[in-house]
Amino acid sequence: MDLQEIRKIVELMNEHGLTYFDLTGEDFHIKMKKGPDLEALRGLIGSIPAAAPAAVAAPVAAAGAPAAAAAPAAEGAEITSPMVGTFYRKPAPDAANFVEVGTAVSEGQTLCIIEAMKVMNEIKAERSGTICALVAEDGNPVQFGDVLFRIK
Repeated sequence: MDLQEIRKIVELMNEHGLTYFDLTGEDFHIKMKKGPDLEALRGLIGSIPAAAPAAVAAPVAAAGAPAAAAAPAAEGAEITSPMVGTFYRKPAPDAANFVEVGTAVSEGQTLCIIEAMKVMNEIKAERSGTICALVAEDGNPVQFGDVLFRIK
């Protein structure tokens, strides 16, 4: 494999938004990664103590509202982000939100969109119920496992 072929592969990776490429031939093996090592990041995220997010959330709740108002936000099952990306509550800037607090949803219904690498991924309800809290903010980044909604 010569330098021209490698440059062509890099151009194709950039053109199609690829971050990983692995090719094996008779007399060569080439592996290319672009961007952060996601496996290493997942390992780091998994090693963060569970008490750290609670310690950050507690002062915000105490400063913003009384403890009684914070209790209803904890009820219901969590719907979490399956990926890293940007969270959107509606399909287009001028469209209505997919769901609001109090919306009854059925299994398979679209709840939001997470944009990852310029691809819009619909996030669907895994069970039926009623949305009781909107946790993620529209247009903000979310991480794998972040709570997006609560459903009961």
